[in-house]
Amino acid sequence: MRYIFGLLVVILLFSCKNDTKSNLDTAIPLAEGTYRAWLPIQDNQEIPFIFKFESKNELKIVNAEEAIVVDEIEYKNDSVYINLPVFKDYLVAKISNDESLNGFYISPDRDRKVPFRAEGHENMRFSVKEKPTTNVEGIWETVFSKGVEGEEYIAKGIFKQEGQKVTGTFRTTTGDYRYLEGVMDGNTMKLSTFDGAHAFLFIATVTDSTMHGRFYSGNHWKEPFEAKRNADYELPSANELTYLKEGYDSLEFAFPNTSDKMVSLKDERFKDKVVIVQIMGTWCPNCLDESKYYSDFYKKYKGKDLEIIALAFEYAKDKEIAFSRIERLQNKIGIDYPILLAQFGGTDKSDAQEKLPMLNHILSYPTSIFIDKKGRVRKIHTGFNGPATGDKYIEFKDEFESFVTELLSE
Repeated sequence: MRYIFGLLVVILLFSCKNDTKSNLDTAIPLAEGTYRAWLPIQDNQEIPFIFKFESKNELKIVNAEEAIVVDEIEYKNDSVYINLPVFKDYLVAKISNDESLNGFYISPDRDRKVPFRAEGHENMRFSVKEKPTTNVEGIWETVFSKGVEGEEYIAKGIFKQEGQKVTGTFRTTTGDYRYLEGVMDGNTMKLSTFDGAHAFLFIATVTDSTMHGRFYSGNHWKEPFEAKRNADYELPSANELTYLKEGYDSLEFAFPNTSDKMVSLKDERFKDKVVIVQIMGTWCPNCLDESKYYSDFYKKYKGKDLEIIALAFEYAKDKEIAFSRIERLQNKIGIDYPILLAQFGGTDKSDAQEKLPMLNHILSYPTSIFIDKKGRVRKIHTGFNGPATGDKYIEFKDEFESFVTELLSE
């Protein structure tokens, strides 16, 4: 379906010549340099991001300290196809003589298509009209969708400011909003990020002690948020949000690996070992951050009575596509531990929880379940504090390695 959808887009957007060889010969590679890109969204807003062409076949998407390498770029006629890493979303656009791009950001699994624009030789994410009148650096106690039943949730804003430039993120009980980068324009904070699967925009009016704003996710979601300064604010412990129901002390499941072979914790591979079960999805950026960390950790400890096994909950509409997504993730990152297909066709958390009925709920992708050598669940960690959270990421790694070492020594 992805290829059919992509073909239709090409037919609708771009004129085609009869001679295929001629098409390839007339390809126009993009010039090296920095480009400012943006996705027009609702309320006459746009989500800007920066990418840098290193060569005609490689670019880097830049968000604050993050640089995402994209090395699957194709040229056809006067158009460029930028296949985004891991997530299988892509950008397709016509290349104009002035090195501008006009096309679409396409997410086939989620049936989303958003207009995409870019201009060469531009490196300013946001235009600025006024000098900053407020400094947002510090910790902010935040509530999204306050008072909206079933949608309200808490977060912790963590920001740094140098002159007009602002970087940081919002941590929630289930993860973080990635590397955010932007500006203070007078008393208005503007932050954005684009990671190949998600495009976020935060705009807020800021005083010395309060913040009132709106959060946009692509062109399909928006919600209000408000915050107040609170240097001592902490989110609830990520180790207390998900737990085993009464009467359970272990985990049971059986799901297929990418060879379509059923795998369970009863298999000899996991006997008398410490096992970390990672609940995740190949579409999930926080899961990607966690998988990178787990992959490196596993390489160091896999011969020391440790196993990691991931359970993937996928948007993909059929099993074969889901398996291909999993294999792509494993190959891109170099993951040696097995990733099983727990669910395809949707990632609804209530449906996912039915696959693991011993849990009170699945609140977040990712969630990690720590099992000792006797098969008992010892801890369940909800969400993941990725590199964008700074000290919290370091704190997570220290706690993780200390706890796993303790389990291995038992």
